[in-house]
Amino acid sequence: MGFVNIVALTYPEGMEAVVEQRFANRKAAVDKWPGFRSFKLLRPVSGETRYFVMTEWESKEAYEAWAKDREQHPHNTADQPKNRGLSIDLLTFDVVQSAGE
Repeated sequence: MGFVNIVALTYPEGMEAVVEQRFANRKAAVDKWPGFRSFKLLRPVSGETRYFVMTEWESKEAYEAWAKDREQHPHNTADQPKNRGLSIDLLTFDVVQSAGE
């Protein structure tokens, strides 16, 4: 049924605009990757302070192929001053039920 990858972003207080701008300017190359279905940036409203970056894939294999390519062509910008203090947790899920979209 599909595969979902969620990156939970923890960031210093006051960096919300930086986080959102970073993804507004993101390279959309993933959008054309085989097996890619969707991208969502989720802003916390209540009960959570982290942003969540969610991508949905046709399969775990499609995601892993993209992730492997990304490892070979990294875009890690953690050393840039605007990204210091930003940390991530990676969560992955198999889709077992889905409705809508």
